[in-house]
Amino acid sequence: MALDFHAESNAGTYASRGADPGWVSAVAGMIDLRGLRVVDLGCGGGIYSTAMAQMGALVTGVDFSAQMVTDARERAQSLGFGDVRFVQGDAERTGLEAGAADVVLMRALIHHVPSRPAVLAEARRLLTERGTVLIQDRTMADVFAPPSAEHFRGWFFEIFPRLIDIEARRRPDAEEVDLALRKAGFSSISHSSLPEVRRTYDGINELRSDLLSRTGRSILHELDDGELAFLVDGICERIARSTPADQTIREVDYWTLWRARADRHGAEDAGAAAHRPR
Repeated sequence: MALDFHAESNAGTYASRGADPGWVSAVAGMIDLRGLRVVDLGCGGGIYSTAMAQMGALVTGVDFSAQMVTDARERAQSLGFGDVRFVQGDAERTGLEAGAADVVLMRALIHHVPSRPAVLAEARRLLTERGTVLIQDRTMADVFAPPSAEHFRGWFFEIFPRLIDIEARRRPDAEEVDLALRKAGFSSISHSSLPEVRRTYDGINELRSDLLSRTGRSILHELDDGELAFLVDGICERIARSTPADQTIREVDYWTLWRARADRHGAEDAGAAAHRPR
């Protein structure tokens, strides 16, 4: 049962944590966001929209789910970032003005979309000449990072190997994204590994509750309730072998982060691709 991003039952599940300071440092090391216009494409609950606003950017978050947009707007307002704009729109056709962004962020988006070329073309259309796109997603190398008490996501696939096939169908290779970026009119393309602290839990019970609620983890919606309970028991048992019950648990995720520049020579072709009938 795939995650329904539109369902009210999933309200708040992508807005309940903060961005890792390590993520902020990694992005700040790539680009100074102060005063720049950023489009957070596929913004979900707005976690990274507000993080970039805190870094000094002028942010517009876009998501196809009205529920996510509502969550993001409420989250930003509660944190004092009421000037962050959130709109509902499709990643392939946002409805935003061409050249509206100096930076486009696509975090955990490209593995969900039906057409990566169409989304990259839309990002290129949104960017100013020499604007920057940042893409964060998992490759299969990230998926297969060894499981541990910190990277317990790795145990998802050890306990339920069929989840590997689901990931393999949706996760890109790093070189595949590089090529797609070039075809979409980007240059100066680079990618690097990004370990990101997702959350710190007060103990096993808090972790268990978070996993059972499937908070912010679309892959867990591929399991029924009985399978999920079996998975969570297995993970908690493994962590308990090396972690005292009252010790905090730090969850680390592994990602790949791409950076590329909009190539003025590819602007016309990429813009046309964004609006080509499909």
